[in-house]
Amino acid sequence: MKSLKENFQKAHIVIIGSGIIGKFNALELSELGFQVTIIDPTELQNSSYAALGLLMGNMYQKRRGRSWNLRKQSIELWPQWITFLQKFNSELNIEKPLIQLTTNEEKFKKLEKFIYENNDQNLRILEKDSLFIKNINKAFQTKTIKGMISFKDGRINPFSLLQTLDKYLKQKKINFSEEEIIKIRKSNNQWISTTRNNENIKSDFVILCNSLKAINLIDGISQKITLKPVLGQAMEINVNDAEVDLLSLPKQFNINGKNIIPKSKNKLIIGSTDEYSTKPEENTFEKLTNFLDKKPNWLMKGKISKKWYGIRSRPDGEPSPIMKNLEDGLIICTGFYKNGILLAPACSKWVANEIKNYFS
Repeated sequence: MKSLKENFQKAHIVIIGSGIIGKFNALELSELGFQVTIIDPTELQNSSYAALGLLMGNMYQKRRGRSWNLRKQSIELWPQWITFLQKFNSELNIEKPLIQLTTNEEKFKKLEKFIYENNDQNLRILEKDSLFIKNINKAFQTKTIKGMISFKDGRINPFSLLQTLDKYLKQKKINFSEEEIIKIRKSNNQWISTTRNNENIKSDFVILCNSLKAINLIDGISQKITLKPVLGQAMEINVNDAEVDLLSLPKQFNINGKNIIPKSKNKLIIGSTDEYSTKPEENTFEKLTNFLDKKPNWLMKGKISKKWYGIRSRPDGEPSPIMKNLEDGLIICTGFYKNGILLAPACSKWVANEIKNYFS
């Protein structure tokens, strides 16, 4: 009887989509010994390159259900994966802590209640007399910001993570194709992925990680899946103003839904994922800086030095993300909305377990 390892080595898995989720699945599966091919014609344009890498896991306020279970598992898995990936990039790490802020008194009361009820030592309320809050209020020229700090959550640089995953995949000699898959079908217990150039790629499993485009490939499948496009966008702002030192601020924080990452004394990144659209509007600066009743002078005078965006997907009518066995050997793992980087370890673990179950 063949060993599981022998079966793994003979099985070929095609992953369609090369964002964080696709590459994390390739990492997990190649470590198990599977032959893996990643297919993506637009690798450098996928939505992962628009991510800011904030890992909002422990501060997630709904501590039950599938979404929390995925977060909880990923929180536990991330330190192990960071240690593993540091062999390929010693500078890769999770920058902690993470701060969530609001100017809304009702929302602040909910944060207080959440922390009180959960009695989590990794979460603390930040009152007005906190040094963090004093510095933030001073910089943003307000007195109304309050919130919480999570010592377990933080940020991983998405560009650094993708480059590290690429380094690993190259060393493992993972196959990569820039073809576009236009159709998938099953024939004689194998999956046939057909490219636009009419080439057929045979595999034992297909994993769909290509966000919105995934549903175009599964028209013949009985399960109805609807995904909405969601726009994630960010911009880097230069601030030439002596009245503020951005390095006095925390390394990563969120104010009223906008993610803020100071990069230097006079440069910061602001980003969010909140538009059902496939193209940014003209007033990107206004939308991304409109998180306070009154903008500080330095922010009003700031200049955009760089801006970028990515199209993500959000399931319509069911929870995010979509993780399903559509047919034997056909798995969909997409629709992560805001949490692709955070949930990558738990979701790739789920995919690996699904595939291993075929051999048990």
